[in-house]
Amino acid sequence: MAIPKKYRDGITDASDNQLVATIDLHSPCLLIYTLDEWEVIERKLMALPNVDPQARLYQRLLLGHASEMEVDSQGRILIPSLLREHAKIDKPAILLGQGNKFELWSQEAWDASRPDMLESVISSDVSASLASLSL
Repeated sequence: MAIPKKYRDGITDASDNQLVATIDLHSPCLLIYTLDEWEVIERKLMALPNVDPQARLYQRLLLGHASEMEVDSQGRILIPSLLREHAKIDKPAILLGQGNKFELWSQEAWDASRPDMLESVISSDVSASLASLSL
């Protein structure tokens, strides 16, 4: 997969052309981080108490699926087949910038999920953490 030009400079500056992808536990997509950002997430996951069954599950799934990928000279990455299978990514795919990470969706899953996400936002009450957000 080719990384769009507008994202490449930030990736190569931040992480020596290294990205880390893992599964998203709540949506049928992949989470892609620069190596620097992933190391922050990894430290947080490893700091969780491993006697907590839910913490162990998160560690097992997120760390166990984490795969390093190198951005080649033409801005492309090779996504491991296990991760492609999880997110059902074939062609085409959608790459969404999310601040400190990207989400990679199959076009089909994005098209199917987007209306439900929009409806959920429209029909739900705003949580306390979002109440102060002014857009």
